[in-house]
Amino acid sequence: MSTTSSITLFQILVCMFFVTTSAYSNSSNIHYEAFFNCLSKTSHSHIPIYLPNTSSYNSTLISSIVNPRFSTPKASKPHLIIQPLNESQVLAVVICSRKHKFQVRTLSGGHDYEGLSYTSNQKLPFVMLDLINFHSIKVDIKRETAWVQAAATLGQLYYNIAKKSPVHAFPAGLGPPVGVGGHISGGGYGALMRKYGLAADNVIDARIVDVNGKILNRKSMGKDLFWAIRGGGAASFGVVLSWKIKLVRIPPTVTVFTVTKSFEQGAIPLLHKWQYIAHKLPKELALLTWLRKQNSTREVSFIALFLGKSNQLLQIMNESFPELGIKREDCIEMKWVQATLYFFQLPYNGSLSSLLDRNPTRRYHFKSVSDYVTKPIPESALQEMWRRASEVDLPYISFIPHGGRMSEISESEIPYPHREGNLFSYLMK
Repeated sequence: MSTTSSITLFQILVCMFFVTTSAYSNSSNIHYEAFFNCLSKTSHSHIPIYLPNTSSYNSTLISSIVNPRFSTPKASKPHLIIQPLNESQVLAVVICSRKHKFQVRTLSGGHDYEGLSYTSNQKLPFVMLDLINFHSIKVDIKRETAWVQAAATLGQLYYNIAKKSPVHAFPAGLGPPVGVGGHISGGGYGALMRKYGLAADNVIDARIVDVNGKILNRKSMGKDLFWAIRGGGAASFGVVLSWKIKLVRIPPTVTVFTVTKSFEQGAIPLLHKWQYIAHKLPKELALLTWLRKQNSTREVSFIALFLGKSNQLLQIMNESFPELGIKREDCIEMKWVQATLYFFQLPYNGSLSSLLDRNPTRRYHFKSVSDYVTKPIPESALQEMWRRASEVDLPYISFIPHGGRMSEISESEIPYPHREGNLFSYLMK
């Protein structure tokens, strides 16, 4: 299926409703009574709703905003925050929002970097459809699948998989508080993607509410819409209620390491060589790098996840990247679920309960940009990047290697075309 022919007229119309509804009256002229009457008639049950003049509105909104850049007085705010309790109430919200000319912004975890799930730059009336109550996870180890509702977090998913099996996982992101709904709909990359691809590559079914307020699954939505929601931003096409995902197999023991180099220790030459190596390593090894400020100085950290034991990892590193100087004492063997805590810099030797925490450990104002690299960046350019990063208050730049399974999947398989030929992606934050 080519990417140019996969968006149909139906999907364009859906996108117009959920994202670019035509202009209406401003907020001062909005009348809620007709909207509430519609909800009452359509859902036949009480729906939790917060209006701007109610006491719980601000606390509910602020708790949903991960990036405080969008919690300023100038930021646009939803005219209503709606937290449906069941699927029929979601249908009612979609139907009545369309009827009464409200945009719908869907929130599962609130981690989208541009605040698209709780703001609007179009100055049009919108409701925030907060799926906070949709966090059920049903793991079927026998079939190696799971149904995950949209507002479940990655940490909750990892926790529930680990409870059922020590040799199963799901290839998704490094942030446990991130909501599954938006993460998968944008592609969803993480430390297992070189072995198993993106999170969206491992979706086998979904339940979505369309513009007409109907629940569709993979069969009833058709192949084009199912293609579009896996990496193309599902909120543009409807409201994802849940994903059915394929679990992947991992060994009972994985190995991690973090080695940090300063400028004086050759961080830039090592980062330059990393570009030629990381995408060619065995699929079982993801070697990420972070350029970050630590104690007012810049450092480059090399962080690895290897699906196997430390002796195998040491052999690979000594053969492929001896300049990094990895030693046995640098390597830590653990379970995969512990590694999900390790990568988020959380304690990993004790209880796994921190995976269940929806609240991020840090909230700070940020602006992010990212891109994909097809040719190695010259060492001189990396030196300049280092210099400029030292001059500004830039928390970090992360480099995520591609290759492996990522190069084997067709660029048109899902709406994520960055496959073969991409060495790595980077994120400046």
